[in-house]
Amino acid sequence: MKRYILPIVAVFLCTIQSQAQKVYSVDYANQADVKVFVVDYENQADLKVYKEKYQNQADKNEGRWFFTDYANQADKKIFFVQYANQADLKIYFVKYENQAGWNNKSKMQLMY
Repeated sequence: MKRYILPIVAVFLCTIQSQAQKVYSVDYANQADVKVFVVDYENQADLKVYKEKYQNQADKNEGRWFFTDYANQADKKIFFVQYANQADLKIYFVKYENQAGWNNKSKMQLMY
């Protein structure tokens, strides 16, 4: 029985990790898992984000986000703050999918 527990736990953890890029924008900071600030320039960002059109395209922690319609569909709830010093994560929205990715990998755990 013990030999089955480890593979089951591993599959569960991989499933959680692989779906961490479905996000929902909440109305209040206290509802959020992560507070986000959108910067003006790419080099100021911790993460460069590409908005995906379809949910199944946002499957890894690579900056490809799908914004859900409801909070219960999302794996992370985010709140957009007014000032950079209020943010846990600074992002920059890119135009093309291949531009997405982390500039500051020390903040990757915020989106797992």
